[in-house]
Amino acid sequence: MKASSTLLPAVVGPVVEEQRWLSSDHCAGPVLDLFDALGWTVVDTPEANFHATSPDGRAYVGWLPEDPAAWQRDIVWQVRVQPAEGDSWVQEFGIDTPAKAVAGFVAALHACC
Repeated sequence: MKASSTLLPAVVGPVVEEQRWLSSDHCAGPVLDLFDALGWTVVDTPEANFHATSPDGRAYVGWLPEDPAAWQRDIVWQVRVQPAEGDSWVQEFGIDTPAKAVAGFVAALHACC
């Protein structure tokens, strides 16, 4: 049996402009905007790092582009969580992780907790 080409699904390729968020922009803007919307406390340092804490104090996010200890581990983002029950945990992201991806991670964390 031969299928008509009109019955086959169209092949849709990725559009490069729509996938720019997949590349790191090496900035913290999307995450800072999210913190502002969620009411997190944000403190910046003279070295251009920032530290943010959730309103309940159980989650911390650090943007550490000028932290030598972070550079040694090839990270620039650190997320630490202390759940109400259970063990604390840490998630770290490298310099090439897009800020929008980190913002998505933090938004999902906020939504589930």
